[in-house]
Amino acid sequence: MSPCCNWMWGLSRRLVLSGRCQLSARHNVDVHRSFSSVPHPPRVCVVGSGPAGFYTAQHLLKHHTEVLVDIYEKLPVPFGLVRFGVAPDHPEVKNVINTFTQTAQSERCGFFGNVTIGNDVTVEELQAAYHAVVLSYGAEDKRELGIPGEDLPGVYAARDFVGWYNGLPYNRHLNPDLSSDTAIILGQGNVALDVARILLSPIELLKKTDITQCALDALIQSHVRRVLLIGRRGPLQVAFTIKELREMLHLPGTRPRLDPNDYQGLGDITKDLPRPRKRLTELLVKSALEEPTEKDATRWSVAEREWSLRFFRSPIEILPSKDGNKAAGVRLSVTRIEGTGDNSIAVPTGQVEDVSGGLVLSSIGYKSIPISQAVPFLPKQGVIPNSMGRVKESPGLYCSGWVKRGPVGVITTTMSDGFETAQAILEDMKSGNLNCSESRPGAAAIQKLLSLKQIQPISFSDWEKIDAVETARGLEIGKPREKILDPQEMLSVVSN
Repeated sequence: MSPCCNWMWGLSRRLVLSGRCQLSARHNVDVHRSFSSVPHPPRVCVVGSGPAGFYTAQHLLKHHTEVLVDIYEKLPVPFGLVRFGVAPDHPEVKNVINTFTQTAQSERCGFFGNVTIGNDVTVEELQAAYHAVVLSYGAEDKRELGIPGEDLPGVYAARDFVGWYNGLPYNRHLNPDLSSDTAIILGQGNVALDVARILLSPIELLKKTDITQCALDALIQSHVRRVLLIGRRGPLQVAFTIKELREMLHLPGTRPRLDPNDYQGLGDITKDLPRPRKRLTELLVKSALEEPTEKDATRWSVAEREWSLRFFRSPIEILPSKDGNKAAGVRLSVTRIEGTGDNSIAVPTGQVEDVSGGLVLSSIGYKSIPISQAVPFLPKQGVIPNSMGRVKESPGLYCSGWVKRGPVGVITTTMSDGFETAQAILEDMKSGNLNCSESRPGAAAIQKLLSLKQIQPISFSDWEKIDAVETARGLEIGKPREKILDPQEMLSVVSN
């Protein structure tokens, strides 16, 4: 978000919420009830309410009977990538929200939405108020392609495209151009397959999900009928998982176009691969080289949409249309592999190839950004330097999730990662490396700072009001929810 947008968003937060200050006494002094049996219970705050933040808080609360945990989130709504990153047609993945809700409703847990750490409150101010601070704010930025034409209209980061159809406020005005019949996705990970699936899915299926109405309306008018997924390495290095591949192979109204030449000889290699990679490669080989079942053959013969995988290609330029006003294709460098397995690298051969398509989506990964000059950060890796979640040379400061290890893995990976960081905090409390003997004011101190700036944090019960409105709106049109896209409207719901 640009500084201008940050300023305007901050203004709207203050204007809408200024009338609530007298109504929100539950936020003042201390959100935690007076139940603790110790005079100075350990106070921990978590920055970020995505899976990493909630799993860290969950483990702390479960394994320490006195600890008080506060979760801070810059948006008025919780759950991070579970709400804004998980594909709308994967509702089962979002069931973890039930567990996170139980954590947030604990009398030893406080939730403070609508608070931007690094702007409204500094990390140093959190460190003065809490015994431990955990940074779990994820990967908020996208990786750039760094090639000519990247800024042409029609070129989008997959991260922004996902945010658009999932209702991330920052992406609600994206308005992608879907007038081309061919979409080119640069990347072959799960996000790339999610985007391809959403572009090609029958509208009747999407109507039953929590995809935003603006995205649904745009997809109804979409001309995209073909999706090409480009990878710089080969079939043995694709980053998507077998679940996502199966979904693409069985997507109604859509057929795969897999070049048999790409998979010749791979069958002999699979026996030595790790099991997940082995099963994935076997499915790719089977789909490309074996005759389809009668059912699949019939389904694919009448399919009006298709997708394909193109290997050993790396983008070197986005090609403009004749008038130069938008993207019309991608120039690709033909590559070859050096090394083996996941450690292999793609090197250019000197050959180039052009592919046509008016919609280009870059799915080459997310990246974290530094939150404060007081927090060490490795810009090349996009992570906070740490050991088991302990931020190096920063006693009392911890990290978990993507900002800790990089933007890789699924939600279960993040769960283990959050538990590891929480365990490090518990061990430091027990050993005395984390001094919890002196009293810390916790949320009471932060509330005073926010009050001076006329910023009223959003509690979890406030979020439940937003949740109820979204669910009701969805019910009216046969969807599980219709997300509110404008943060100011979210705050209006809370203030009513």
